[in-house]
Amino acid sequence: MWLPNCVVFLDIPNIYVLIKYCCFFNSSYVVLVTKHHEGFTNWPSNHSWNWNAMDLGPKKDLVGDLANSIRIKTNLKFGVYHSMFEWFHPLYLQDKAKNFQTQDFVRAKALPELYELVNTYSPEIIWSDGAWEAPDTYWNSTEFLAWLYNDSPVKDTVVVNDRWGGNTPCQHGGFWNCDDRYTPGKLVGHKWEKCMTLDKYSWGFRANAKLQDILTIEELLSEIVSTVSLGGNILINVGPTSFGEILPVYEERFRQLGSWLKVNGEAIYKTNFWTYQNDSITPNVWYTSRTDGAQPVVYAILLAWPKTSSLVLGHPAVTSNTQISLVGYPGQLTFTALSMGGVEITIPTIPANQMPCEWAWVLRMENLKNRHTKIRSDAFSKNVRPIEMRKDF
Repeated sequence: MWLPNCVVFLDIPNIYVLIKYCCFFNSSYVVLVTKHHEGFTNWPSNHSWNWNAMDLGPKKDLVGDLANSIRIKTNLKFGVYHSMFEWFHPLYLQDKAKNFQTQDFVRAKALPELYELVNTYSPEIIWSDGAWEAPDTYWNSTEFLAWLYNDSPVKDTVVVNDRWGGNTPCQHGGFWNCDDRYTPGKLVGHKWEKCMTLDKYSWGFRANAKLQDILTIEELLSEIVSTVSLGGNILINVGPTSFGEILPVYEERFRQLGSWLKVNGEAIYKTNFWTYQNDSITPNVWYTSRTDGAQPVVYAILLAWPKTSSLVLGHPAVTSNTQISLVGYPGQLTFTALSMGGVEITIPTIPANQMPCEWAWVLRMENLKNRHTKIRSDAFSKNVRPIEMRKDF
């Protein structure tokens, strides 16, 4: 569900270093930038002569190296990011000058690259970008997607996003990205993903970035928890240096996230959104749920530890059979049903060295009276087709 989107243009001395970061927090899928808006391809493309990673820089097939390593070393799904347009390509600029009434760039560059990526590397995710200046008819997106889902070597496994023309984001696609850092703020009727970056101001490496420019672990967990509570997936971008190195502060965030998920992963992985997403009384509490056991389980994720010895939640409806526990801490918590609805939970005094984690604590609640929503929110447990989401999601 979370993974670094590895932006690489020059050399990677050890491809396994990138995989290590993906595995710190048990990612579900990884998306590599195969080509960004400047047009440099990280594979030896037949359609990008002398402007690719085999001819320049590392003189390696970076896409192939990472794809092979991920499939050999991990169970991650492998995805490719591909920019449709290019800032400087003369054919694109020519088509643009003609108000996109010609398609020379699409026929000579954009579509041949996509077919080449699919046929060569069999990605399970295609993350399209850079199509916003022209409609999908210019890009011949439906032609490519029809081939992808009917005749391609990945037709039974691939999923795609919604950036296939200026008119398609948040309208058509397997899963929606809509805008960068997209946050709907409510449940939406389509599977969605939030793509965001640890650097608050850049998607690529910045040598002059300051520590305060990087998300803290508390900020990162807030992004993740709220996204999952609203039924979304999250894609975490980091920009390596030109030598393929990950800054220590990024490694620290991944290790922190990994330690948190080691304790609280049951409230995140393969969970559903609940009937309520955010608490009505304590707004820094978000909910997820799980229905894969004998009894439905609801998780209340606290982004801040209560300042008093009790926590009041407005949405859980408790009974005498309800059980509430702090994930990673032994025993059950005591609670009282409130006459106005909701519950008051007694928070134990726990020494710092016995706390289950350092940030964002999780309450596990079983046998609640609330009606349970039985809808999966795991984006890639099944295939998500373009235009219409499968009914079993």
